[in-house]
Amino acid sequence: MTVTLPPGADRIELMQTFIRIVETGSLSAAAQQLGTSQPTVSRRLQALERSLGIKLLQRSTHVMKLTEDGERCFAHAKALLEDWRAMEDDLRGTADTPRGTLRVLAPHAFGQDQFIAPLMAYLRRYPEVDVEWMLHDRRPNFIAEGIDCAIQVGAVDDPSVVAVRLAEVPRIVLASPALMAGRPTPEHAQDLQRLPWLALSTFYRRDVTLVHEPSGEAHTFGITPRLATDSLYALRSAALAGLGACISSAWIVDNDVRQGHLLHLVPTWHAAPLPVYLVYLVYPYARFYPARLRLFLEAMRGAMPGLVGMRAVAG
Repeated sequence: MTVTLPPGADRIELMQTFIRIVETGSLSAAAQQLGTSQPTVSRRLQALERSLGIKLLQRSTHVMKLTEDGERCFAHAKALLEDWRAMEDDLRGTADTPRGTLRVLAPHAFGQDQFIAPLMAYLRRYPEVDVEWMLHDRRPNFIAEGIDCAIQVGAVDDPSVVAVRLAEVPRIVLASPALMAGRPTPEHAQDLQRLPWLALSTFYRRDVTLVHEPSGEAHTFGITPRLATDSLYALRSAALAGLGACISSAWIVDNDVRQGHLLHLVPTWHAAPLPVYLVYLVYPYARFYPARLRLFLEAMRGAMPGLVGMRAVAG
């Protein structure tokens, strides 16, 4: 059967639009990601349905779901577009030449500081790549936001993603000299409970667990924080102001400790280090990842352990 498309319609564009509608869950979200209008997305969907002679989506006021034909079409479209991209790269000889836009989600503090140097090195090395660098302390929604990869601090518990462990972030106990003035120097983790405390609510709030590095002994005690925040920078500022003791990532307070503005308390005790991962989505038909993503992973994996306050992972 010969399929006739409307004037100006492109099969690849129609399939890309259909895939984006399904992955984002709405025509408006697909339009936003594609940089076009919702009526245009709607017309492309209708053109694809007319050209195939089938209904792909069932839509009501509040619900949109694939028809049985739509499910088969979605699977075929994903596979065809992956093959098309691989063919283009192979014929152009660009399979290893990164180009295009890479959308990356990174934590606020790290994304403003530690990750900027390797990001700049990556951009200088690959001039045909543009990066959209989004800073937010949350888990990514890859499909809805069109994110290519994320740098995540802390455990990864999503089975639908690939998580490559890049490094570890040591965490230490700190307080200002003003806070410790007139107080005895703590020698054991249990001595810290008497201090006023600050909490980084993302990782600890009501209790603290520290491990004695030489022996492996663990000690847990409760705290009532004078300030709880989800910002590492706010935590550091409050500690510098003498408001309380805190557990902080070592990298952000490295200069403060060396200059004497903060004191590293009980240095043989530490909180469990935070793992740093580069995370990206596992697509059902992802036999191919673009060079810009593969090489970004390589760049971050190489640079991460050498950053101040980072530690290479064993193995």
